[in-house]
Amino acid sequence: MALELKCKLLDKLAVQSGTSARGPWSKQDFIVETVEQYPRKICMNVWGQDKVNELQAFNPGDMLQISINIESREYNGRWYTDVRAWRIQKDAVEGAPVPPPADPFMSVSSSDMEDDGGDLPF
Repeated sequence: MALELKCKLLDKLAVQSGTSARGPWSKQDFIVETVEQYPRKICMNVWGQDKVNELQAFNPGDMLQISINIESREYNGRWYTDVRAWRIQKDAVEGAPVPPPADPFMSVSSSDMEDDGGDLPF
């Protein structure tokens, strides 16, 4: 399951790292606040040194567009949910002018409107 969220970065927690049977690993948790009528705070994480390095480019207060996967797993009779970010991008600046959508009926150029002496009555 992949979802996208528009949110504001609130805080980055310390990088965690270690070594498993598969080799070295690193992860970093970070806190965001959603942009909606009733904002919600969410703790997410990134896994792998490349993703941890990508997260360093963002600062608290930045507006982000984040693609996430949500997964739950059971361990010793308890369930744990993981919100993992797999793509993080700066969101477009709010209030920036957005170009109007192209109107297919207005695609006639001014040279097309000139009278060429054709057989049309107008």
